[in-house]
Amino acid sequence: LLFWERNGFVVWYKRLERERFKWPDRLEGDTVTLTGQELNWLLDGYDLSAMRPHKALDFQSVG
Repeated sequence: LLFWERNGFVVWYKRLERERFKWPDRLEGDTVTLTGQELNWLLDGYDLSAMRPHKALDFQSVG
């Protein structure tokens, strides 16, 4: 994980003793953009491609 913090880049590294991270298959280009929640799931060992949240609903009015 690489990110910018005020005056330089920070590299965050996690090595697993067993298993492997289940990296997302849907790569478009050289980068992957994850939400904070998706990053937490990935670091906790979840397979992001198998997890599908409910669709967001957008209502114009109530009543």
